[in-house]
Amino acid sequence: MQGKVRLGKRTKELAPLLKPGEIAVICHEDLDAVGASGLIEAGVAAVINARNSFTCRYPNLGPQLLIDHGIALLDNVGEAIFTKLEDGDVITIEGRKIISCNKVIAVGTVATEHLIQERRNVAQRNLSKELDIFVANTLEYAAKEKDAILGNHNFPPLNVVLKDKTVVVVVRGLGYKDDLRILSPFIHETKPILVGVDGGADALLAFGYKPHLVVGDMDSVSDSALTSGAQILAHAYVNGTCPCANRLENLGLDYDQIHIPGTSEDLALLLSHSAGAKLIVLVGSHSNMIDFLEKGRPGMASTFLTRLKIGSLLLDAKRVSELYRPGPSVHVFPVVLAALIPILIFLSQVSPWRYYLRLFWLQLRLIAGWL
Repeated sequence: MQGKVRLGKRTKELAPLLKPGEIAVICHEDLDAVGASGLIEAGVAAVINARNSFTCRYPNLGPQLLIDHGIALLDNVGEAIFTKLEDGDVITIEGRKIISCNKVIAVGTVATEHLIQERRNVAQRNLSKELDIFVANTLEYAAKEKDAILGNHNFPPLNVVLKDKTVVVVVRGLGYKDDLRILSPFIHETKPILVGVDGGADALLAFGYKPHLVVGDMDSVSDSALTSGAQILAHAYVNGTCPCANRLENLGLDYDQIHIPGTSEDLALLLSHSAGAKLIVLVGSHSNMIDFLEKGRPGMASTFLTRLKIGSLLLDAKRVSELYRPGPSVHVFPVVLAALIPILIFLSQVSPWRYYLRLFWLQLRLIAGWL
């Protein structure tokens, strides 16, 4: 395989810069599903990882996703690759070897289906040990953070009213596209308040929705999402520092800082609850141990406490998308449409009927979303 490379040690920052057909060079130990999904969406031809994509500490999903989409993965080539290549260099991947200017500059491990399955089997055997550590860490930090999470918070005033409203909180987690696609008719019908958590704001824009609020540490959200007109709530550390302050100030944006432990996803949920939302729909959520291990978090104390606090107000869109998957069975919509095709073809040639047909077609599409 031959192609141009593009390098980035942080996968989520590299993914938006990639062009279809390029070879991504990353430095990502235990490649997670969200990182792999970003590479897949970018249309990369291959992935070269300076580190081990699958250490067997737990069964991370990234390598398998790449293989399932026919993307070659050359693993564990060493971080020196970043000193030997620059963006735009043309390389050849020949088996385990990376060749540049007719010289072998690195050697890695080809990730095959068989190798990934072997490592997954080892990871499954290690999972009980990892679970013990994860649970112990969760309980330890839950005891430390319970007052900060479960207590009352002085959140800044919001530019939009959430009281007695439905709020859709979007996280760019695994399956977020399916979640949003299933929720599209619901969003069109109910006009909820839309909250983007970091890259979740870009996800909303990609589906044609404008976020009302952007919440997070802003490490995976684009400038276009930050400048879309949404109110920006920066998730800052409890010690008072705000890692995204310089970026937001350089963009000339007004923002509010919120100092609270936990994830930005937790912050968005707590904010919605505190503002009086009647229903919170969570898209692309992180809800199990693998999700949190893939995010590099050794426990989920804040998430456990957050869900304990907001209780029945929370609806996980992932559960909806799993329950509702339209199949090939015959519905009223395709039958009616088939019967109308000859009439529609005739009327589409007659003005002004084509304008009425366009409105009719939009209505049918809306109805189809509910079938």
